Amino acid sequence: MSSVKKKNTRKTILQLHKILGLITGVVLFVVSITGCLWVFKEEIESFYDDYKYVTPRQQDFIAASKVKSLAEQVIPNKTIHGVIYGKPNEAIEVVFYQTAPELFYQSVFIDPYTGDFIKRIDNNAGFFAFVLKGHIRLWLPEAIGSRIISYSVLLFLIILISGLFLWWPRNNKNWRQRLKFDWNSKTRWKRKNFDLHTVTGFYISSLGLVFAFTGCVMAFNWFYFIAYVATGGDKAPQFIMPNNESEIVINTTNTPVYDQLIPRLYKTHKDAHSFELHYPENDSTAVLVEVSNSKGLYYNMDYLFFDQNTLKEIETTSIYGKYKDAHFADKVIRMNYDIHIGSIGGLAGKIIAFLASLICATLPVSGILLWYGKKYKKKKKPVVKPKLVVKTA
Repeated sequence: MSSVKKKNTRKTILQLHKILGLITGVVLFVVSITGCLWVFKEEIESFYDDYKYVTPRQQDFIAASKVKSLAEQVIPNKTIHGVIYGKPNEAIEVVFYQTAPELFYQSVFIDPYTGDFIKRIDNNAGFFAFVLKGHIRLWLPEAIGSRIISYSVLLFLIILISGLFLWWPRNNKNWRQRLKFDWNSKTRWKRKNFDLHTVTGFYISSLGLVFAFTGCVMAFNWFYFIAYVATGGDKAPQFIMPNNESEIVINTTNTPVYDQLIPRLYKTHKDAHSFELHYPENDSTAVLVEVSNSKGLYYNMDYLFFDQNTLKEIETTSIYGKYKDAHFADKVIRMNYDIHIGSIGGLAGKIIAFLASLICATLPVSGILLWYGKKYKKKKKPVVKPKLVVKTA
């Protein structure tokens, strides 16, 4: 490639990088700031969640059907999404969730031994709910805000890739300048801002690409499917709720068969962190139990399906089944959210995700300052030379 062609290519990529950065700058700043705030949600909430704990007793938990009736007395005429059973010292959490006619997302906490009501929480209110709304839809209506966020994150991928191309030094002399801050007392703020954008951008670009890629997997179904197939996936990548294998049975007792399920799972999955029971939607669908095998992680959960009449376990063709049956591509997709927030690496991973997201928030700021400095560069006033007056005798 000739030097002129290289120069023109670089100029075109620079223009693309600049335009996309200006278009998405504010959005990416908000997404990055809210993202770093979200990372430590569980750790921060643990300082004021005493209502989630009870005094353990040497007795069985109340039946699942009883939990259902007690929770519906607190919040009637709403849809129960699931019931979370934890350790012996943890309250039962009943999660109500529905999107129509409007979003309703609340939890009721119940004593697992007595059935006493403990507390009702609105999950759609409070600081972290505010943060999440900003992160996924810019506090705008869902139909508008989520689209803006989704396409901005997709463009962020292009911005990062073009930025890496522009960062690459044209000659060996510039390597040191691109890899470290070489400042002194005479370095002007414009030079410092340029270095902050380029040097910091280079070091954070790999994590930025991870954030953008995992964000796109959650934002676009087509991106999700391509990512799954590209990693060798051959199962149904969506969640599938199977139907019962037995015929509909008229239950003559007052207790549903699924009341036996949670006590049985506590015995067979002794190392599990929690169980989330999903009541059958109708007479023909199976009962779902999500088994959490690690605190704060989602990728290695077991999704177990049971015939609601016989409690016989039903296998699924989806990637959302038992974790031990997951293939490489299944694990990659299931790890997506944990990678996105850094929890895949434990506390250290969350700290890295927090710092990386915070640094990503500085890139649109320094980039806009770079653009502003060049666009509205002060022109030096021309120096007016005094006229030479020649005196004549």
